[in-house]
Amino acid sequence: MKCFSFIKTIMIIFNLLIFLCGAALLAVGIWVSVDGSSFLKIFGPLSSSAMQFVNVGYFLIAAGAVLFVLGFLGCYGAHRESKCALLTFFFILLLIFIAEIAAAVVALVYTTLAENFLKVLVVPAIKKDYGSQSDFTQVWNSTMEGLKCCGFNNYTDFNDSPYYMQQNAYPPFCCINKANGTVEGPCTEQKAQELDVEGCFKQLLYDIRTNAAAVGGVAAGIAALELAAMIVSMYLYCNLE
Repeated sequence: MKCFSFIKTIMIIFNLLIFLCGAALLAVGIWVSVDGSSFLKIFGPLSSSAMQFVNVGYFLIAAGAVLFVLGFLGCYGAHRESKCALLTFFFILLLIFIAEIAAAVVALVYTTLAENFLKVLVVPAIKKDYGSQSDFTQVWNSTMEGLKCCGFNNYTDFNDSPYYMQQNAYPPFCCINKANGTVEGPCTEQKAQELDVEGCFKQLLYDIRTNAAAVGGVAAGIAALELAAMIVSMYLYCNLE
C-alpha cells in the first residue's frame, strides 16, 4: 500500500509539472500568435529569425495543448484514482511514442525518399516565390545564413526565380568562401559553380549526423520518460479497485 501511495504521489507531481509546462507553452503560443511584435521586442532579433523559420506561435499552441491535456489526465487520474483517465493518458502517450518511433525509422530508412519528395515540393516553390514573397524569401535567407548552405540542392534551384530575374545573380549565400566564411559577391553563375556551396538539405543531414550522439541522447531520454510514465500509469490502473 505504501508503494502504491508513493508511486501515486510521484505520478501526480510529474504530471502536475507537465500540466504547468503545457499551460505555459499554450500561453506563450497564444501571446506570440496574437501579439508577435511584443514578443520580438522582448526577445530580440533571434526570436525574429525563429519566427520566420517556422510559425512558432502555432507550434507552441499545439505542443502546449498536448502537454496540457496529458498533464491533466495523468494528474487527475492519479489523484482521483480514475481508471478511465489513466487509461486515456496511457493510450495518448503510447500513440505519441509509436509516432516518434515511426518518424525515427522513416528518417533512417527513407532519407532518400524524403529528399526526393521534398525536392518536388520545395524547388518549384523557390523558383516561383524566392524574391517576390517577402516571408518566403526571409525564411530561406535565415536558413541559408544559419546553415551556411545554398538552396535545397545547390545554386541552380534559384534559376528563373524572381530574385535571379531581377538581380541577374544568385543569393549571396551561394557564394560563401568556405576557407574564410566571407561572401564573394556579386554571386554570378561562374562564381557559384566554383565555390560549390552545399544545399541546405544535405547540410542539415550532415549537422544531424555530426551531432548524432547528442540527438540520440535527447531522444533516448524523452523515450525513457514516456516509457516510465506509461509503466506507472498502467501500474496504478491495475492496482485500483
